[in-house]
Amino acid sequence: MNDPQRNGVAGNGPTSFVNLGETLTFQNPVFRMVNAVFRSPSGEQFDRDIVRHPGAVAVLPLHDDDTVTLVSQFRGAVGMDLLEIPAGLLDQVGEDLPEAAARELREEVGLVASDLRQLISYHAAVGFTDERITIFLGTGLQHVETDLQGPEENHMSVHRIALHDAVQMIHDGCITDGKTVIALLLAST
Repeated sequence: MNDPQRNGVAGNGPTSFVNLGETLTFQNPVFRMVNAVFRSPSGEQFDRDIVRHPGAVAVLPLHDDDTVTLVSQFRGAVGMDLLEIPAGLLDQVGEDLPEAAARELREEVGLVASDLRQLISYHAAVGFTDERITIFLGTGLQHVETDLQGPEENHMSVHRIALHDAVQMIHDGCITDGKTVIALLLAST
């Protein structure tokens, strides 16, 4: 099904809205916050605060026995530990998406995949950020040393769970992280 229109609804594409400019309001080493001014097709001007993000990669490590490796780590934004697939920022100059995914898989859970296949690339929260996350499926897994980065990773735990149990954990409300939900559901179909 490569039809860009389904049920009369167009997919992603050009817009008649015009970005008139952006003013930087905040910046740190990871992202920038801007106030962007737009003009609508009817000529109305309006502004939006937007987080400009470098993007991220994530990997669902799928073992030969249909188990997956997930991490439980503290997420300050929600104030709790979340069960997730290994993931990280696109913050290494010159690194392409598969290289970044392989790096995160090795650093966080000590795995190397002989096959990394892109599952999907999606926008995480289009209401306020341009962050795009690309998810890979990693198979043909071998164990290597981890290289944990930062306090959250230094205190996270690694879990190997049957894929069907992880999918059930979505339905039970135990897995709520968006990239993890997407990866698990795609891998289970």
